[in-house]
Amino acid sequence: MGDLCVLGGRSHPELTAAICAELGIAQGALESIKFPNDNTFVRVRENVRERDVFVVQTPSPPVDERVMELLIILDALRRASAGRITAVLPYFPYVRSDKKDEGRIPITARLVADLLETAGADRVLTLDLHAAQVQGFFKRPVDNLSATGLVAEHIRGMGLPDLTVVAPDVGRSALCRSYARRLGASLAILDKERVRSSVTIRSLIGDVAGRSAVILDDELDTGATLQGAVDYLREHGAARVVFGCVHAPLSGPVVQRLRATEIEGVVVTDTFPIPPEKRVANMHVLGVAPLLAEAIRRIHDGGSVSAMFEG
Repeated sequence: MGDLCVLGGRSHPELTAAICAELGIAQGALESIKFPNDNTFVRVRENVRERDVFVVQTPSPPVDERVMELLIILDALRRASAGRITAVLPYFPYVRSDKKDEGRIPITARLVADLLETAGADRVLTLDLHAAQVQGFFKRPVDNLSATGLVAEHIRGMGLPDLTVVAPDVGRSALCRSYARRLGASLAILDKERVRSSVTIRSLIGDVAGRSAVILDDELDTGATLQGAVDYLREHGAARVVFGCVHAPLSGPVVQRLRATEIEGVVVTDTFPIPPEKRVANMHVLGVAPLLAEAIRRIHDGGSVSAMFEG
């Protein structure tokens, strides 16, 4: 495989720069602009012929524009005769639309997979898919990394006594069980009912009275589930409540909800850009650039990616 090249779209330039710094290489030159008619124009400003190219793009708002820009970049690289093209998606676009659970709806995650392959992606590198089976939507290799270790180690370093890991719903119980094993903590599960944007906590399996409750999920979006969970755990005697997740889209009223809840810490990563106005006082943002850079290095050198997580 030819020389390594890392490019980035406009979604998260700080993460792309941090990945390149970890790899000790200069960022690939790419021009991406909007024409007056709202069309996106992309030009790769260096020779990528037969090179091993990685394109970093996070589907931060406006999501559809970020996805379209990525597809155009992939097409430009394919037409420029890149040797191999890897789409680096810290968060997979439309990942929650991964099944047809009611009538007349799309499976948009599968559509995105088809679009990436058609545009020219030879493989995909992503982090903590909401559902691991999304990998099966591709005919090409997919590396699904996990940043849960980063979150768990930060929480361990907080030194919280009498730790109980709390799953925000039954669907997250497997994820939280793995966190509990890693942290040597007990496990509790909330029974949640969601009706559109309204969330109601019905019951709690387990005990949090007098304990440090750590709610762990895969992402923090509008914060409706988190707000209801924190209030419920406080009502049931939790001494303190902390939240942790990998992805932080931080949509809608989430900042106001975080500030209105009795929560002592929020631990997330920077798979999404988090501007200052969305950073609450007790938020800790962990960097995923070293993790992605090591995976890129191993893919480029033909090493094992899964070996990064053994043990």
